[in-house]
Parts: sequence; structure tokens; C-alpha cells
Amino acid sequence: QVQLVESGGGLVQAGGSLRLSCAASGSIDSINAMGWYRQAPGKQRELVAAISTGEITNYGDSVKGRFTISRDNAKNTVYLQMNSLKPEDTADYYCHAKIVRTGAWWEYDYWGQGTQVTVSS
Repeated sequence: QVQLVESGGGLVQAGGSLRLSCAASGSIDSINAMGWYRQAPGKQRELVAAISTGEITNYGDSVKGRFTISRDNAKNTVYLQMNSLKPEDTADYYCHAKIVRTGAWWEYDYWGQGTQVTVSS
């Protein structure tokens, strides 16, 4: 059993900052890529940021220069530092990870339950 648990969402004014965290737990052999996606009401889920095991990062165009993704492999945790937040950043944010379970030969995709971020104007 593997779980991803997110924290750090909430309500913030435009221009403010939030930091999201996502911790993976359970029978984990290794964690490959980790990332954050978001979904606003009536819109498709989109990539916010991703980070590889070698800490190569990739960002959605709308968040480049404002958001920073990082990971702590010792804690099986990925973070998303969000600065200069805009009302259009309002969405449910989901953690994602490609995880090899203990005893498995390949990776599986895992998702967190989502954390809500609301940016007021």
C-alpha cells in the first residue's frame, strides 16, 4: 500500500505565497519522477511542475518564474513553493509520483487526494 498525502493549501491574497508538501509513504522501493498538477473548475487537469530523480525540473508555462518545485528524497517528499500567486492559480492541486513498490519490477502512477488553493483578488 502506497499513499501520497498533500498539505499546505489554503486561501491567500493575490501576490502572496503558499508552500505545498506531499509525502509518500508505504511499501516503497524507489520513487522516480514526482510532480504537481492542478485542476480548476470546468478545466482539464494540467501539469504545474515536475522533478526527476536527478532534480531536472519542468514547469507549465503559466507558472514559470513564480513556482519552484523541489524534493527531499530522504523524506520521500516533494514541495511546491508558489510565489506571486494570481487568482487564475485557484485550483485543486494534486501530487503525482511514479513509484516502484517493494517487490515490484516496474513503477506505478500514484496520486494524492488533492489540496485546494484559492487566490483572492
